[in-house]
Amino acid sequence: MFSLVIPIFNEEKLIDELVKRTVSAIESFSSEFEVIFVDDGSTDQSLNRILYWQQKHIQIKVLSLSKNFGHQAAYTAGLEYAKGNLVAMMDGDLQDPPELLGEMYKLIKEQDFDIVSGKKIGRKGNKGRIMYAVLFHLFFKRIGEIQNMENSGNYSMMKRDAVDALLSMKEKVRYLPGLRTFIGFSQGYVEFVRDDRFKGDPKMSIRKLFILAADAIFSFSRFPIRLCLIMGTIGTLIFMAAGIYVLVAKVYGFAVIGWSSTLLSIYFLGSIQLVFLGILGEYVYRSYKESQNRPLYFVKKFYDGSPEK
Repeated sequence: MFSLVIPIFNEEKLIDELVKRTVSAIESFSSEFEVIFVDDGSTDQSLNRILYWQQKHIQIKVLSLSKNFGHQAAYTAGLEYAKGNLVAMMDGDLQDPPELLGEMYKLIKEQDFDIVSGKKIGRKGNKGRIMYAVLFHLFFKRIGEIQNMENSGNYSMMKRDAVDALLSMKEKVRYLPGLRTFIGFSQGYVEFVRDDRFKGDPKMSIRKLFILAADAIFSFSRFPIRLCLIMGTIGTLIFMAAGIYVLVAKVYGFAVIGWSSTLLSIYFLGSIQLVFLGILGEYVYRSYKESQNRPLYFVKKFYDGSPEK
């Protein structure tokens, strides 16, 4: 059994093309499969379009969530419902080409990898979003505490043991590409150029991308808290030196008259303290989210393709 998990949020314009290309790609290497669409609280006709295609392909299953819980929660829901010995994750905007699934499958079978991820060697689409993604991966490569995940997103295929290991981690603030790399196992990569959206507008706004990047950094790097320590140490040394200078200036009678330097010092230290409080607040907030222990998602209905009673 092969399972593919695809989260969907207001993608009615491209559902038809997505289903056609995805089913055709999977049938080229597997005869027993399921495609789990996770409807993440769509408010358009996405759910109805998927249910229409379910009547034509019994392999399609639909997990309808009670509201929009977010990209990573939707993926987690699909993974928990997937039954396959091999499980893949793919975004629903056709930027991840379904035709690449065959290459991932071949690599797992021939080289016995536990996980195969899609590694982006180029991107098409909005230049601003491309620049944002490139800068994030370059920055995260330098500060992150996990290796070999540069330019790898959610698009991947995993054996059942790797899926179970991934799902065993129950943190509420999730960055699945990082968790997938963290669990270890033998990992391979398939290189590809990420396409532009087939139709419609991006559902991940710059704000949401920034939040996801922050989740990755705070979850897999000590850099923010180390930055506080480094800046605090540098500030302390600078103002110790400034204090010595002031004392010497008073003794020799060439102290600078005026309050400009004093006010600048106060504002500088105040700003640094606010930055530190913001960084510490991010850690406190994430700890609070974990202590709440709320479910990542709620399922409204699971359409498994069987006749309703």
